[in-house]
Amino acid sequence: MSNPALPDLPQAVPFGPEEFAAATGVSRETRGLLETYAAMLRDWNSRHNLVSENTLPDVWHRHMLDSAQLEPLIPAKAQTLADLGSGAGFPGLVLAILRRDRLRVTLFEATKKKADFLSAVTQALSLPVTVCTDRIEAAPAEIFHVLTARAFAPLDPLLAQAHKFVGPRTICLFLKGQKLGLELTEAARHWKMNIQKHPSKTHPLGVILEIRDLQHALQRHSHRR
Repeated sequence: MSNPALPDLPQAVPFGPEEFAAATGVSRETRGLLETYAAMLRDWNSRHNLVSENTLPDVWHRHMLDSAQLEPLIPAKAQTLADLGSGAGFPGLVLAILRRDRLRVTLFEATKKKADFLSAVTQALSLPVTVCTDRIEAAPAEIFHVLTARAFAPLDPLLAQAHKFVGPRTICLFLKGQKLGLELTEAARHWKMNIQKHPSKTHPLGVILEIRDLQHALQRHSHRR
């Protein structure tokens, strides 16, 4: 889905696969895989409404580039990534394509039509991806090197869902909007974390929130006793 925390911006200059490749430096092979993904998205969306129809003309900027901007922030040694509330695959499926030779990706998506689409793309592109249809609350705890999310939930409940997937070296990369300040204030009541904010490359009000050393506030307090 697109990020409802950010207002729509008209795209003044056409932005397609060529512009995406120029902005990201991806190989011709990677661009081809992303083009197949985009074509499948348009096809499925005509029947299943996976993303807002009015975002499809700008899919390469609004969805592909918005997702791909996380890739440089993923450590080179990272081997596993979980995307929470993947929807139509943003950002997790894009990152799975960009890092397909180095990263095993788990996409959490409980809505059947979206999970079916993710599985179809994964199979068509032969990606090292697992689609998990369990609700995140019901999924077993497992530590991942990287966690991602886009337009899934406000930060405090998002961290509550993410916490069981976080280890000492896990990095969270969350695409956030203009209400991030309020979300951080609320989350600070329950969580301790080291954060870094990166400006979005696709929206002037967007932020990539990088979180390390996530701990529940009560957990950290108990360690000091």
